Amino acid sequence: MNARLPAAERRHQLLATALATFAERGYHQASMNDIADAAGVTKPVLYQHFGSKRELFLEVLREVGGELRQRVREATIGAPSPHQQVLRGFEAWFRWVDEQRDGFAVLFDGEVRRDAEFLAEASKVQRQIADLIADLIAVDGLSEERRRLLAYGIVGLGESTCRRWLAKEIQLDADHLAAQVAELAWAGLRGLRPE
Repeated sequence: MNARLPAAERRHQLLATALATFAERGYHQASMNDIADAAGVTKPVLYQHFGSKRELFLEVLREVGGELRQRVREATIGAPSPHQQVLRGFEAWFRWVDEQRDGFAVLFDGEVRRDAEFLAEASKVQRQIADLIADLIAVDGLSEERRRLLAYGIVGLGESTCRRWLAKEIQLDADHLAAQVAELAWAGLRGLRPE
């Protein structure tokens, strides 16, 4: 068994172990026993921190979603130009995916889409990132509603590209891929005209 850790450290350890377990087995196939065993704790210790597998999975979704949002937000805030905002945003996204493949797998997994509560949490992440991106789309005369719609397209571009990149295990550097996708998005954004 693991040594006794302070509650915050134990919770962090359990979330990391749960993330890896859910990514490997999926929500339905993973059990609290699996997670407790992988963490080197007893099941009662796991239940001291999380009342149920559902509660634990929702917390994992919140954690990975919050980390992705924060990375994109921090990357774009200090960018000196709109073009750099696009590039830095995609770099942050692709680096996060490259470093946190389990997080991407869990957050964007099909199982998440089949459960209303899980879908709501994943959709919240997409909405918050889209809102962040929408605020960065600076096209005179383009309505807020149109900017938000286009921002969802940019989020979808990042998600779909990552799915293909990871599924095919293409040996491509995250920054190189981010630069290519950013140029694609930037070219499209530069061509936008309000109706």
